[in-house]
Amino acid sequence: MKLITELREQNIEYLAEEKEDGTKSFYIRGPFMQAEIVNRNGRKYPIETMMNEVKRYNENYISKNRAFGELNHPPSPTINLDRVSHRIVELTQEGNDIIGKAKIMETPMGNIVKNLMNEGCSLGVSSRGMGSLKEVNGVNVVQDDFQLVTAADIVADPSAPAAFVEGIMEGVEWVMINNSWVPNFIDKAQQTIKESPKSKLQENIDKIYKEFFSKV
Repeated sequence: MKLITELREQNIEYLAEEKEDGTKSFYIRGPFMQAEIVNRNGRKYPIETMMNEVKRYNENYISKNRAFGELNHPPSPTINLDRVSHRIVELTQEGNDIIGKAKIMETPMGNIVKNLMNEGCSLGVSSRGMGSLKEVNGVNVVQDDFQLVTAADIVADPSAPAAFVEGIMEGVEWVMINNSWVPNFIDKAQQTIKESPKSKLQENIDKIYKEFFSKV
């Protein structure tokens, strides 16, 4: 499966909701994902595929208060808790758009987001998921094995993180090993080293390094 990221940098609202004790909770709200159009990455999400995954994500993550997102886009299909800035609290369908709402958390990264909001900075959101692609009439159609890692990471400079992830990691095949996603070439490298005779070990290690750096 491949890492699939989609950037949404428009129509993101900033919300501040005051509690009874006078303190405020900060949120972002807007279209986090969109189906049935060819996006700028040349990909299309069928509405059925999108809604099946939104349903699963709502049931398994949002309803259990573990739908996290990060500040900036990590180049991997895992959630890094030390970089969590917000929790997605709502995903609903409006036509072909998936409207999301996320609460900014009291974490180091969350506090950076709040400061950016207070300073009037423009923020974007970018979904991150795993799935297969099938080319149909020149369009990469996302298949029904699609799974969200997060409905929204927050990106302060949308263009650079998106370009980094797409250029470095989106072309990599990922496999699940011990309940963790790892790049397929790491799995293959481990197997190659394990099976190498001593006389060929260093030569094979050199080849693995060369292959790795060619991907970066």
